[in-house]
Amino acid sequence: MSTTDAPKKPRETDDVPVPATLRKSLKNRHIQLIALGGAIGTGLFYGSSESIALAGPSILLAYLVGGLAIFAIVRALSEMSVEDPKAGAFSYYATRYWSKRAGFISGWNYWFNYILVSMVELSVVGSFVNYWFPAIPTWVSAAVFLVIICAANLLGVSKFGEFEFWFAIIKIVAVIAMIIGGLAVIIFVLPTASGVRASFANWFTVGNGFFPNGLMGQNSDGSWTGLLMALVVVMFSFGGTELIGITAGETEDPKTTIPRATNDIIWRILVFYIGALGVIMAVVPWNIIDGKSSPFVQIFDSVGIHAAAGILNFVCLTAVMSVYNSGLYANSRMLYSLAKQGNAPAYLGKLNSRGVPVAGVLTSAAITAIAVVVVFVWPEFAFNYLMSIATIAGIINWTMIMLTEMKFRKVVAAGGAPEDSELAGLSGQEALDAIHFKLPFAKVTPWVVLAFLALVVVLMCFSTSYRIAVIAGVIWLAILFAAYQLTQAKK
Repeated sequence: MSTTDAPKKPRETDDVPVPATLRKSLKNRHIQLIALGGAIGTGLFYGSSESIALAGPSILLAYLVGGLAIFAIVRALSEMSVEDPKAGAFSYYATRYWSKRAGFISGWNYWFNYILVSMVELSVVGSFVNYWFPAIPTWVSAAVFLVIICAANLLGVSKFGEFEFWFAIIKIVAVIAMIIGGLAVIIFVLPTASGVRASFANWFTVGNGFFPNGLMGQNSDGSWTGLLMALVVVMFSFGGTELIGITAGETEDPKTTIPRATNDIIWRILVFYIGALGVIMAVVPWNIIDGKSSPFVQIFDSVGIHAAAGILNFVCLTAVMSVYNSGLYANSRMLYSLAKQGNAPAYLGKLNSRGVPVAGVLTSAAITAIAVVVVFVWPEFAFNYLMSIATIAGIINWTMIMLTEMKFRKVVAAGGAPEDSELAGLSGQEALDAIHFKLPFAKVTPWVVLAFLALVVVLMCFSTSYRIAVIAGVIWLAILFAAYQLTQAKK
């Protein structure tokens, strides 16, 4: 491209017309907070009560083990993202380093997964709004927030980054405030609502100790409990951390920013999951956390902040908006990538002057709107079946990331690295050694993670609420395989 054709604008703005291309407008602070915010959602604020009930204080070990697995998955994705930063990371890498079929399955699986997640988030947003404004119909709240987030995504990637930055700030402040408040109760021996003295010793002295339900056991009603069963709940609370890979194609300096954001995942899990829940169970005995209210509400009540329910309601409202904002962004880029591969209609691969795949944004928003209608009309069907597919789709996505990383290394070793990569022209061990951001113990780690994910699927079969997800996953994969064969036959 000649200098006369070059864009006449700073990279970080999205409001001056330039040739249609994705903009590398996401700065380091955007990526850091997107990665951080992706690990904090309603699963932590409300879903943690379910995992605590299953494992008691030993849930901290479950979050540590699950966190290590997620860290390895994101490291594998980031290894590819740093060397070959592209939009629609999972699908692009699966196509480039594995096969077109793998790219099709990976891309559409992830897209549909986030459609279903967005559907649920939008369907519950009305309940948070009704806390303050009970007269507003829930469908009106869903429609308003859908339009707002859709408009934000159409403004450009830097605007998306700003929205996510501030959404994440709100969630982070809430968790840190809870931790500081809980530590104050413990240090100054303040009275608590339960009457039990706040102490970290409560992990070992309350309700049969640290492992109250053992590794795995069966209740009188036939349901399974214990540390291993809690892993199922824990793993799904980490959904969204892989968004880092999606942003690589629009990041200013992926070689610096992506590794930093990825490596910080460990301390985020230590602070925001293990740290937060550890403090909660020190202040509020784990065996009285019954799920009727959030553990975060209970600890704020213990501190004496009786407006805790209202505060958490606001935080959860922003968390829901954050999930849908990220979901719409990820889905539009995934459709863009699929279109470029020939695995989706060509119109989805077009960009406007701001570098936004408008068709991908509007198509994803429209499908989500239809899905939300399904939730309101047939709520039991939607949550029992559609969310089961979303549940297993996350496992499929993580599995394909690890398998693709192994394929990526084989291609790199054979001298097939991207032409614009520093690995170009290298082969064998020399090429593997030159990878900028290596997955630790790359010969072993993928197999360990795959075995762990297989264990999670087996454990899901022991749970009545998750067993249907395993069946749905088999059916869903069969549908994706059939859809690919059908599209190829038409071509």
